[in-house]
Amino acid sequence: MAVADITVAEMIVAGVEIYGLIGLGLAVAFLFFGLDRVDPAARDAYAFRPLLVPGLVVLWPLVLWRWVQLERMKAKGFGFEQCRRGHIETTKPDDASDVPGASETSGLKAEG
Repeated sequence: MAVADITVAEMIVAGVEIYGLIGLGLAVAFLFFGLDRVDPAARDAYAFRPLLVPGLVVLWPLVLWRWVQLERMKAKGFGFEQCRRGHIETTKPDDASDVPGASETSGLKAEG
């Protein structure tokens, strides 16, 4: 079969196969090395990992992007919760008086 004999359908099938193989490789790597780092709650939870494979294979570009993003944030010294929320808190209030609506006179009165 020469290159010119390949139909459009065969090229689409070949592209989907390559996409799936890359996704399967990333799924295996993510399940063995990345899941515990991305979600600490998943440590030692091996029974559900095979259930993630189909989603990881299909969504591998998004999984790879998010995994790399989280690793970069962790390398800069940000904690898991900051990384998981996807944003970085630059300031934290020292007490509840700094938080809008946290005072007792915020307009909410206890009924009774």
